[in-house]
Order: sequence, then structure tokens, then C-alpha cells
Amino acid sequence: MAFKKLDVRGEICPYPMMKTVQALKKLKAEDEGLEVITDHAPALETIPTQAARLGYTAQIEETATPEWRILLTRSH
Repeated sequence: MAFKKLDVRGEICPYPMMKTVQALKKLKAEDEGLEVITDHAPALETIPTQAARLGYTAQIEETATPEWRILLTRSH
């Protein structure tokens, strides 16, 4: 079990959120979740909101300036 990775640095809304939703829908049961790397601050609101609608929780960590890692895991 591992996290799938999605790098959307350099992308602006709505593309980071759209690509994240597509990737979440492709996850297999054995996948732990999705790790999204973004440098677009508005994605910190749009990605967790859409992920929650699909049953995922989000943890956001700032990894650089400006760059974030969003860990999306299935809600239990």
C-alpha cells in the first residue's frame, strides 16, 4: 500500500482540482491515497473540498515557498 503521486506544480485553477478528482477516481482499493504537490494557493481550498465529496480527508503541509503537499486519504 502506497500513496499515488500527482504533481500539478505550474498549473492554475481549475486544473489542479480537476486532475486530482480524476486521479482519485482511478485509485484502486489497495492504494493508500493520493499525494498532490501544488504551488497554486487556491488549490488548497478547492482540492480538499472536492476530495471530501468523494470521501477523502486532506492533510496540507507547506514544503517550500510557495509549495504544498496535500495528502488525501479515504475517510473511514
